[in-house]
Amino acid sequence: MKKNTAAWARELARKHLETPLPRRWAHTQGVARQARTLAPILGDQADLLEAAAWLHDIGYAPNLVDTGFHPLDGARYLRDQTTACNALCRLVAQHSCAILEARERGLAETLALEFPQPDPELSRALTYCDMTTTPDGTLVEVEARLAEIQERYGPTDVVTRFIRNAWPHLVGAVNEVHQRSSREEQSVPHVHDRRRDT
Repeated sequence: MKKNTAAWARELARKHLETPLPRRWAHTQGVARQARTLAPILGDQADLLEAAAWLHDIGYAPNLVDTGFHPLDGARYLRDQTTACNALCRLVAQHSCAILEARERGLAETLALEFPQPDPELSRALTYCDMTTTPDGTLVEVEARLAEIQERYGPTDVVTRFIRNAWPHLVGAVNEVHQRSSREEQSVPHVHDRRRDT
């Protein structure tokens, strides 16, 4: 049976990231925390989002690197070596506008053929979680996160070129999810409001 539970994903991510890549593991834990905050707007898809949050960077694990493009390497591992469901593999493969970086690397056709775009709502939600979490797992504004990535990789790196191209899409996704989450919070009556209405 295919699994996409967050608890299963957490242990799989821990196995591959905690010891060899402790900072990446810290980031992953922060992304998963952000995913849990979106449960009120995702309903029965909340567990799938959290599972994707735990696994989105698993392709960085040294023992899983193949192409050197972590979304593709991680998704292939999940598809070929685990019980991950197709929806989870596609979220990992396409997370945070990965198709744009794949173009920079000459891998766009491969990525699109093997892992078509996932559910757009979940894709935006995963982008929100990833792009509002620092490498150390703390919360950050999306613009600061993108600036930090560019500074870390340097002006000529493929990742920096990708970030420049993806900037409006990444910021747009984060803003859209933030607005939706804010509307959801405002629509839930406070305890004292409910008492007043009874």
